[in-house]
Amino acid sequence: MKPCTNTPIILIVDDMLTNIQILVESLKSKYRIKVSNNGEEALLLAMTAPQPDLILLDIMMPVMDGFEVCRLLKSNPKTQSIPIIFITAKDNLSDEEHGLNLGAVDYIIKPFHIPVVAARIRNHIKLKNHADMLENLAQIDPLTHLPNRRRINEVLQSELKRADRDHSFLALLMIDIDHFKEYNDHYGHGQGDICLQAVASALAEGVTRAGDMVGRYGGEVTVSAILFRIARTMDTSVALEPRKAQTATFNGREHLINRALKDE
Repeated sequence: MKPCTNTPIILIVDDMLTNIQILVESLKSKYRIKVSNNGEEALLLAMTAPQPDLILLDIMMPVMDGFEVCRLLKSNPKTQSIPIIFITAKDNLSDEEHGLNLGAVDYIIKPFHIPVVAARIRNHIKLKNHADMLENLAQIDPLTHLPNRRRINEVLQSELKRADRDHSFLALLMIDIDHFKEYNDHYGHGQGDICLQAVASALAEGVTRAGDMVGRYGGEVTVSAILFRIARTMDTSVALEPRKAQTATFNGREHLINRALKDE
């Protein structure tokens, strides 16, 4: 049976094949599994999509031990949120303290008891799912359900670095709603919210290219931001043309979106 894409992914890292086989057989019915027998490969797998939701990490491995793998994972923004459980024969309290101080969420001593391992994995997966949900909510504007100012700033910083690296251009459009304060004063804030939602929906429907994003930047007189990545040439018509005919219906009337935008 093909695993569900929502099934959590566990990365097992151990240089002993027997340990990997035991863990895989015990966990494969509930999780998607990735395996590695060395630290260097584990770092690559942790950054490769789809990324693991949890890592089971041995400590005593040749070339790069588990402590160093954990340190590198926790210092990388792309992997630092992945929970790590050490599974190791190192039973000194100082080693356990060191592992937890590096950022691991748990420390299991070999020989391990499978039901205990499974229970700890289940608990940490639940905690990660909850943390991911809160993180997603923190990046979404609750009214329009578009990415909020925080998320826009994060993406903008990332895309600026990409553009600098690729010698390409970015187009950033800041879109305001004309006379929105007067509209709010006349129809009330409830209708104003419906207006914002309709405009947001119309703009979001026009974003079809991979790498483009529309979000709400905030403010009482809402300012939406649209981010477009345009390689090699700064052709703003690519960004503007699809939106000239966008319309939205609110307060019983159909309104034209972006009617003030025109090519220079």
